[in-house]
Amino acid sequence: MIDNNICVWDALKNTQKPIILYGMGNGADKVLDEFNKRNIVCHGVMASDDFVRYQNFRGFTVKKMSDFEEELGDFIVALCFASSLPDVMEHIRYVAECHELLVPNVPVYGYEVIDDSFIAKYKDDIQKAYYLMADTKSKEVFENTLIFLYSGKLSYLTKIDSDKDEVFADILKLSDSESYLDLGAYRGDTVDEFLHYTNDYHKIVAVEPNLKNHQKMIDHLKDLNNFTAINAGISDNIGTMLVSKGGGRQSIVGDKKGIETPVTTVDSLTDIYENFTYIKADIEGMEHKMLDKSTNTLSKKPKLNIAAYHTNFDFFTLPLKIHSINPNYKIYLRKHPYIPCWDLNMYCV
Repeated sequence: MIDNNICVWDALKNTQKPIILYGMGNGADKVLDEFNKRNIVCHGVMASDDFVRYQNFRGFTVKKMSDFEEELGDFIVALCFASSLPDVMEHIRYVAECHELLVPNVPVYGYEVIDDSFIAKYKDDIQKAYYLMADTKSKEVFENTLIFLYSGKLSYLTKIDSDKDEVFADILKLSDSESYLDLGAYRGDTVDEFLHYTNDYHKIVAVEPNLKNHQKMIDHLKDLNNFTAINAGISDNIGTMLVSKGGGRQSIVGDKKGIETPVTTVDSLTDIYENFTYIKADIEGMEHKMLDKSTNTLSKKPKLNIAAYHTNFDFFTLPLKIHSINPNYKIYLRKHPYIPCWDLNMYCV
């Protein structure tokens, strides 16, 4: 599937151009750590003009792209942050027009990057998952996702973007009597999405581990009927875990300074609230553990909307796991506008 593409890490290691990281924060930290492992030299760090204060990041003075153009002329840009904001994505594409731009992929969770050894190690599973895709478009998304993650070339990513209207109209086809389980409900935005695509519903159960987000969700959705909000995490066991106190979308599990938070399973929720007909899960890398204790629920074949981008394994191991639990599912893969390959979701019916 990767054809004649070169692994992004090899391309960066062998380039004759200076490498400038674009972005600061966790993504840039992970990229620099991988650079150090592979003896790849970083020449500087840049940010969008509005964010440049000539501050220090990992020993580099953060500069504007124009500063590096004056100093170096041409260089290669390694993108190190993520965004779904249209103006930010447009600026990233503008940078790619000015200079060669690669996206060295580091996963949201976990540390194993996609390179030649990764492809060799997981080749059989990747091929099995590819043939589970239910339609031509899913196969196209799958293949281009793999090539993008391997090569870091933005062109493979942008050509597979699709609208969520297509998913809800042509794949999920929600009825007006759905029982909706929202796992990783954040502040209620995906409940809003559900309500946008339905005229009515039977019940909504929304689960969010971060206490601040949970409380904001309750405030936002306080007028809904047949709505239950649960402050809990989802895993393969019933117990507790530590969740970060911050209210960001990516609540950190296992944060030593976090709040002790209940953990439950999908099958346990099904036992309490009876059958669900539609389940959405965006639970920050816990999707595999969630599925391990969803076998009874999935035997009834509820519609599924599951994030498949938190680790570099998700887009091929999650389809395999769902197929092993219930081989009657048709599995679709869609990628919605985001740079890099976030908002990559499996839709199963």
